[in-house]
Amino acid sequence: MPEVSPTQDPNCRLGASDVERIKLLIVEDDADQRQLIRETLEDRFGAGTVVCAESITAALQRNLSDFDLILTDYNLPDGTGMELLSHIRQCCKTPVIIVTGENVGHIATEAVRKGATDYVVKFGDYLFTIPLVVEKNLAVANMERENEQLRANLQQKNTELERSLTREKELAATDPLTGLYNRRHFGRVLEQLFAECERVDADMSCVMIDLDGYKQLNDSCGHAVGDQLLTVAGKVITANLRKMDVAARYGGDEFVVLLPHTTAPEAARVAQRIREDFRQGSALVLRRNEGVTMSVGIASRRGNSPSSAEQLVIMADAALYCAKAAGRDRAITHEPLSHI
Repeated sequence: MPEVSPTQDPNCRLGASDVERIKLLIVEDDADQRQLIRETLEDRFGAGTVVCAESITAALQRNLSDFDLILTDYNLPDGTGMELLSHIRQCCKTPVIIVTGENVGHIATEAVRKGATDYVVKFGDYLFTIPLVVEKNLAVANMERENEQLRANLQQKNTELERSLTREKELAATDPLTGLYNRRHFGRVLEQLFAECERVDADMSCVMIDLDGYKQLNDSCGHAVGDQLLTVAGKVITANLRKMDVAARYGGDEFVVLLPHTTAPEAARVAQRIREDFRQGSALVLRRNEGVTMSVGIASRRGNSPSSAEQLVIMADAALYCAKAAGRDRAITHEPLSHI
């Protein structure tokens, strides 16, 4: 069974190792009462554990958050213990015990409502009671701090877990080389975007892209250069898209782009920019004047009336096949065929 420290159990007295770190503040204007309370507490918690102040002004000159607990009289020369309590609550969560000769029920209720953790009446053997009340409040405050730390740790772990899960989802949906979506995730996004465009009767274009002569370059220049070309393609495609557009690496050196609310002629202009930018970027990778060209196929919802999202992609892929068969380095729109 795990050991319970004295500060965790309100019924257990604090040991010598605990009093070393305790710092108490007494706010009391009556010098005799102040000295009696101080001696009582230092007899229990050790010499030097108590600091005294005779007024609100004197108390506020100290860093109140440095204290483990504060005891304050209700009637002070420059205000009331309630006013001091309000000041304390504005700057820290240090436990506050009201110690007063006012044996009035509504004052105790008000004190607790405003944030006091306890209330002691100066009557009878109250000096015997004070150390026990202080011990109890210190133990409760310690447990509250531990619980708060546990909550903070739990929140941090939850935040880290959420970030980790988000990152895992991103990795599961993303092609690591190009930074574009992978084919699997693209399939889910395709159905969603197609359904949205159907619902509002908006056009949507699909652009299929293939790098011309990529296999030969990959074989002759090496896989490292081939990967660089794919990376450049991913960056070029991303740079020419809007936030609503979606691009994916469809497989090998083939890419697919979805352009919602975009006609086939508008998609053709986007494809042209991508082709030109990639030709320049790939030339830098290959360190030669001529870069790698692209073949492109385009299909649109309004222009080709596909029955499904999948058929839209099939139509764009068919147009890509025509572009490659016609000599590559061109973009062709699916039926009617038009060269760009």
